[in-house]
This record gives sequence, structure tokens and C-alpha cells, in this order.
Amino acid sequence: MKRERLYLCVTFFALSIVIFPVVVPAAPYFEGKRITISVGSEAGGGYDRMARLFAKYMPKYIPGKPVIIVDNMVGAASRILANHISTVAKPDGLSIGAPQRGVPLAQVTKAEGVRYDVTKFGWLGSSAVESTILILRTELPYKKFDDLRSLKDPIFLAAAGTSTTDYQFPILLKEFLGINIKFVMYPSGSAGRLAMERKEVDGQAGSLTANKPLIDRGAARAFVRGRVSEAGIEQLPVDEDLATDKKTKMIMAMRSSGDLIARPFILPPGTPPEILNVLRDAFAKAAKDPELLEESKKIAMTVTYVPPEECIKVLNEIFSQPEDVIKEFGKYMQF
Repeated sequence: MKRERLYLCVTFFALSIVIFPVVVPAAPYFEGKRITISVGSEAGGGYDRMARLFAKYMPKYIPGKPVIIVDNMVGAASRILANHISTVAKPDGLSIGAPQRGVPLAQVTKAEGVRYDVTKFGWLGSSAVESTILILRTELPYKKFDDLRSLKDPIFLAAAGTSTTDYQFPILLKEFLGINIKFVMYPSGSAGRLAMERKEVDGQAGSLTANKPLIDRGAARAFVRGRVSEAGIEQLPVDEDLATDKKTKMIMAMRSSGDLIARPFILPPGTPPEILNVLRDAFAKAAKDPELLEESKKIAMTVTYVPPEECIKVLNEIFSQPEDVIKEFGKYMQF
């Protein structure tokens, strides 16, 4: 009798496995994997600090909690990075790019070395909207933008190269508004700010985020901004409002478009939608994480989440500009 019961139990167990198989949940795709965020600028700068901030907080919102590391792929105003993400990196969700904001403008002007198409990237979004401003040392005799219009002697501005915001914003002020400007080149924006504090130069253009510490300490004064505004600089004159013709206004507006997607994050073309959506969701949640926002203040960064749909809208506006405007824009925007 015992033997028959044992036989029946074994038989029932075997049949249950066939009829009602045990379902073992699949491990999350990212479990045990490593994601690399490659930054298209030097270590320690704003793009680098922002990438490292998101590398710290995104894993908590990705199923499987992968490790995220950051490396720097410097050169050609992020064209090297953008080309890598476009043509070398695998579309497996393990490679994220954090290029400079000028990458779309380099493409629209057909800059040398562009082998990417920004409209084909998988956009996670942008982590910031940043206004571009021009600042000068406060001990200089200038108080407002109109004071700069009739300068006989030039003001000397630090710039980190012709492909950077700190050159491209003021070159339009020089060419179209007649401001007497000369540039002194430095290896980075931070090096330019140090030069300004050493009084080697009179000022610098760049993001409000980067230059706000100088303004807050009373070491610098802001004179003019691009069309994107932020708290505290709403009353500054806007470059395109000072222009006298439509084409110039359009050129200045094109330059400002990059400020709307100031800290972009991208994936390789062809990344599967299910992987892209997981990372988009993690990026969006990290951008609103209270701990991340608190830490961003400590590293002098302002996080403003821009969803991928808004980034793509900005790209469409850039590429829909009239050909004559793009051609004129390309004369001054060097990459």
C-alpha cells in the first residue's frame, strides 16, 4: 500500500511538471552588465560632472541595477564622440553618449568630419536648459550692454576654441552688433575663467551655470544673453532682439537652439525600442530624484529634464531653416 501511494505521488508530480511547468522569471536584461557614458569633453567640466551625476543615480531606476561608468572621449567639439556612437558603439544599450550641445549645428553646417545623423540617435533627452551669457570683470568701467557699442579699444575674451559657445556667442555680437572683441584662446572654459580672475582677459561668454559663481561673488557682471532665459537674468537684453534685420535674428536664434538641449544624452542608432524605453524611463526618473537634485547644487549644476520628444522638436527646427540662413550661419559657426 505504501509502495502504491509512493508510486502515485511520483506519477502526479511528474505529470504536474508537464502540465503545469514551473515558470522561472527571466533575469533583467541589464543585470550584471556595465554601461559606459562617454563624454565628449574634458574631465571636470560641466558635461563631465553632469554625466557622472546621472551615472550615480540612473542604476537605481534600471531593472537589474547595472554599473554605470564614465569615460571621456575628447576632440573635435564632440564630433569624435558622436561618430563613435553612430558608427562604432553597439546598439545594445550599454553605450551612452553625452556630447556637447553644438553637435547638431556641426551637422547642419556640414562641418568636416561629421559621420553621424543626430536625427537617427536614440535620444534619452537632455538634463539641462542653459542660457548663454556674456560676462565682464566688474572693475571694468562698463555697466550695461550699450556701453560696449562704442568701444574704441577691444575687450579681450577668453575662448576654448572656435567650436565652443564661448567663441560662437560673442563672434555674432562682433560681426552683427559691432562690438569690438578680440579672443584669447585657452585649453578649456575653466582655464578661461581662471584667466579672467587673474585679469589676463576682460571676460568670457558661456553658460550661466558655469559663470554664476563669478557673478554671485561680485567678480563679474552679465551684459547680454541668448534667447533662453533662467532665473536672475530675465532682464538682460537678448542678442537677437538687438539685431536689426530678420536674417541676423534667425542666425542668432539658431545658435540659441543648442541651449534648449544643453546637456544631451544619446544612444546608438538602431537601439531596440524596449531597451531605449527602459533607459529613457530611468533617465527621466533620475532627473527628478530628490537626492540627485540636492547633489547637483553641491557641484554647481542645475538639472532641468528635457524629454526626448522636445529634443527632437528642436532638431527639426534646426534642420528646417532656409538654406540661405544656414549658409550664412556656417560662415561664423566653425566646428
